[in-house]
Amino acid sequence: MTVTLIDQATLTMAAIDPVGAQLISLKDPSGKEYIWQRDPAFWSDCSPLLFPSVGNCRDGRTLFDGVWYDMKKHGFCREAEFEVAQRTDSSAVFRLTSNNDTRRSYPYDFSLSLAYRLTGGILSMDYIVENRGSSAMHYCLGSHPGFNCPLEDGESFNDYMLEFEKEEHTRSVVYDLENLEFDPKRQGLLLDHARTLPLSYDLFLQDAVFFEQIASRKVSLIHQRTRKGVEVSYPGFETVAFWTPLGKNAPFLCIEPWNGSAVWADEDDDFTHRRHVQVLEPGSVRCHHLEIRILG
Repeated sequence: MTVTLIDQATLTMAAIDPVGAQLISLKDPSGKEYIWQRDPAFWSDCSPLLFPSVGNCRDGRTLFDGVWYDMKKHGFCREAEFEVAQRTDSSAVFRLTSNNDTRRSYPYDFSLSLAYRLTGGILSMDYIVENRGSSAMHYCLGSHPGFNCPLEDGESFNDYMLEFEKEEHTRSVVYDLENLEFDPKRQGLLLDHARTLPLSYDLFLQDAVFFEQIASRKVSLIHQRTRKGVEVSYPGFETVAFWTPLGKNAPFLCIEPWNGSAVWADEDDDFTHRRHVQVLEPGSVRCHHLEIRILG
């Protein structure tokens, strides 16, 4: 059953599906919807939780301690039923613990919680990972919210831009669609001491635009004239990617803070060797924080 949250002070509303602990709605007081609504003609998800893998492993499998495990793209959470562990009018905690199904692709004992809190018009999301095993645990973690773009009738995708918290001088890492891996030898999109990136579908001809080196921990998706849109703050994540499906001219854009990524061409198949993999000692807990704020 969908869990609905409301911020009584601002009348902002959010809704979460316990399957995948997936954010399926975020509305301003006027009822305007900001989250992509899972139209399968374009994309049947809207905000999947990426764990314990971000992106794909080579040939759909990976090594843990010398043993091969099958690993789906983005891991197993999008299909998992999360327990509603806590709930108030404006907050809820969704929890998944390791079980026989998760151990088929991931050998660790863990608890993964996604805590939502809606206050002051800001949706806070805490991704809480606990190592319940007796050895160090390796994992990747990502957020993948899709936002309606454009927001209003008569607007186009090209009317919008990304605005970064800081001036950026960095290149994106190109995803090799033939070999299904990031290629560090290819030159990607350059942000040349820029804070803004105007949107066009041509930016996504090589799938996601992924910035591994990024100074900003905040980015806004906004209309270039009205500045209406959303701001995503991701202090708990090391990298960020942007995605809309190739060749579909889809009316949404995903903002994806990541710890980890799809396999790189110069990486082997040992999961513990992945870039930005997180390591958690036995009995330890780590929280990765993210916030979404409606603008305009």
